Amino acid sequence: MENGENLKNTGMKLMYNTQKRRLQLPEYGRNVQKMIEYVKSIPDREERNRQARAVIDVMETINPQVHLQENYEHKLWDHMYIISGFDLDVDSPYPAPKPEELYTPPVELKMKRNPVKIAHYGRNIENIIDMIAGKEDGEVKDAMIRSIALYMRQQYLIWNKDSVTDETIFNDIVKLSGGRIRIPEGLHLSRIPSDQNFNRPGGNGNGMKPRNMQRMKMNRQKNGRKQ
Repeated sequence: MENGENLKNTGMKLMYNTQKRRLQLPEYGRNVQKMIEYVKSIPDREERNRQARAVIDVMETINPQVHLQENYEHKLWDHMYIISGFDLDVDSPYPAPKPEELYTPPVELKMKRNPVKIAHYGRNIENIIDMIAGKEDGEVKDAMIRSIALYMRQQYLIWNKDSVTDETIFNDIVKLSGGRIRIPEGLHLSRIPSDQNFNRPGGNGNGMKPRNMQRMKMNRQKNGRKQ
């Protein structure tokens, strides 16, 4: 409070960083930016060149990791031009960079990807089914179909919370494969235990229903009172 009162009495105002000019390269700090602004204001060209070289020495000291780059001295001069807003008239040993050379917008990459056919399975399942569809018929392929069907059933129950028949999963496999996969005759998925519960990502992750967790908590409290 005393500092605030003193500032108020002297008529001084606090200047926040948000009110100051934006730092072009924050790794050099505001003092270097002020130095470069001062260099720009020097009318004598010879003195301006001398002070510019002095600022380069300061920048090299503040940012020593620049030595790890090739042509690091050239980089320092480029950085000084960037900090100056490309408005620095000095005799640089290197050609002055142009804004368009440093700030070229990234090339947009057009992704040729089809939308996910069934959201609760995701794209990875589609990719796996596509891979299985390309396998030769046989025991290995049948085993892969059964494994992916079991996983798809688990994903279905995570997001839908309903019972699901084997036929539903098999039909989804055929659909996602574009009809390229034929479900082996007599294939049946293992039965899911009645107390099994699947959780969505970010859930409690222990496979327990909330009421079962509450029951366990109450039992622990009762046991604690008996002891």
